[in-house]
This record gives sequence, C-alpha cells and structure tokens, in this order.
Amino acid sequence: MAPPHLPVVAPIVAIDGPSGAGKSTVARAVARRLGLLYLDTGALYRAVGLAARAAGVDPRDDAAMARLCETLDIAVEAGPDGATRVLLDGRDVTGELRSEAVSALASAVSAQPSVRARLLGLQRDAGAKGGIVMDGRDVGTVVFPDARVKVFLDADPEERARRRHAELAARGQAEDAGDTLRAVAERDAADRGRTLAPLVQAPDAVRIDTTGMTLEDVVTTVCDLVRAASGSA
Repeated sequence: MAPPHLPVVAPIVAIDGPSGAGKSTVARAVARRLGLLYLDTGALYRAVGLAARAAGVDPRDDAAMARLCETLDIAVEAGPDGATRVLLDGRDVTGELRSEAVSALASAVSAQPSVRARLLGLQRDAGAKGGIVMDGRDVGTVVFPDARVKVFLDADPEERARRRHAELAARGQAEDAGDTLRAVAERDAADRGRTLAPLVQAPDAVRIDTTGMTLEDVVTTVCDLVRAASGSA
C-alpha cells in the first residue's frame, strides 16, 4: 500500500554527492519518513571491493574483476529494523563495508567498466517500479537519468571529513583526523576524475549544501522536493 501522503506511483529519488555529504543518512531517513524503499548503491561497490580483497584480485584489473563479477551473487534486502542489508554469496556483509580500507577498494572497483555493468542492471531492476530512494555518485546521471527527483548533497571538505571521522570513531575505528581528511580528498579526486561515470552534479539536480544544516533540515528539504514532484505538496 502506498503511503497516504504520496500518490500510488511514487517517484525514484536519486541522491548523489561526495563522500561524507550525508547521502546514506539522509536517504535512509527520507525513505523511512515517506514509506519508500531505500538502496545504498555505494554498499554494492563496497561489497564487490570486499570480494576482490578476499579473492586476492587486483581491483584495478578490469579483466580480472569481470571474471570475479561473473561468480558473485550480490543481493540487497530489508533487515528487521528496516535498514538495507547487503548479502554477498548469501552472507550478510553489511557490518564489514564501512571501513576506510573497503571505501578505498570501492573507489577502485567502481572505475572498472565490468563492475559498473554488473551492478547497473541490479540497481535498475531494484528501482524499476519507482517508490525508491537511491544514493550514490551516479544515480541521477547514469543509473536513472530520468528520475523525477534528483538531489546533489554536498558540504565543505573539512565538514565531510569531520563527519566521517566521527562515524568511524563511533564504530571503534578511530584514526587521525588528518588521515581522514586526506582520505576524503583522495576519494573526491578519484570519484571526480575517473573516465567512466565520474561524480558530477546532474544539470537538473537540486544542490543542497549541508554544511551547517541539521539532519532534520536536510531531510525535510528533500521530502518537500519529493512531495512537490509527486503532486502532493
């Protein structure tokens, strides 16, 4: 049943942006508030990176990654708490995906055409019926260029690094704040500079600078955009 404040045919909501901009947190909250599905596309690339590490495959070798992808069974499902779980060959790897090491692997594998082709179909199948919030780096430009709602979340690099550092510390993965800032800068350069599906703002996306904004303010802003696009503002 569709939520009472949205029409029967709910839109695809594409939320893109760089590391630490708050995409996943905001997307989860928007999906929960509006009764939509949620898919963290970045988690899929992290899962592939995790698989490459386990198999001893160079994440920068596209031919090797193509062979690996042919053997992988990647699935997403809603957990008991409503959060998205990522299953890799039937094993729940969600808790293993957020380290800086896996983040670097995700950046490397996401530049490989074979990986992007493998995951593109999965993402499009997940959102084929609409009513989904997806966050990543190319959702509004490549995965669903015709999405009705496109948002580009951004924030100052220092603020994004601070958030990332706090997130890691909360998981017991404390590291030097300077190292976190460098990691964010390196991920930005890799994502924006890659030839295939680089991180860019879609021309029709609404940019929201979350620096200094509360989570509630950002979520409310995005929900208002969704309701307006759905004709239920």
